[in-house]
Amino acid sequence: MEHQEATAGAEMEFTLGVAAFDADDTLTALGHLERALKLHDYPGWHSYLGYCIARERGQHRRGRELCLSSLAVEPDRPAHYCNLGRVQMLSGDKEAALRALREGMVKGGSPEIIRLLDALGLRNPPVFPALSRTNPLNRYLGLLLKRLGLR
Repeated sequence: MEHQEATAGAEMEFTLGVAAFDADDTLTALGHLERALKLHDYPGWHSYLGYCIARERGQHRRGRELCLSSLAVEPDRPAHYCNLGRVQMLSGDKEAALRALREGMVKGGSPEIIRLLDALGLRNPPVFPALSRTNPLNRYLGLLLKRLGLR
């Protein structure tokens, strides 16, 4: 009986945490999620905690580990990829964030993943693919073509 009460309390705390998370109040969400996981440690909830820890405490490595533990349990849930992508963005690893978000789109996607992908933006291919992206010809011709609206 006590186990069922603890699980119900944990689910209630998790629901409150996700509501705060969705409202972009990660500090409140962090408190609820920590209490929920203390009552019932379910790895599927770890990705939400991982993002909150990365954002509020700056513990990006720990946040990434928590997101990966959620993905190990629920690999087909796009929300975990979204949270992993957010953690990667906070740590400054745009390439890894794009990989995680794109994988989330493959697993079903969500409006939040689409919003994050739009925020990250896409790069056009270089004007001259044989030259490096940083080559002055690619850089300045790309800028010129963009300003002319041809690219």
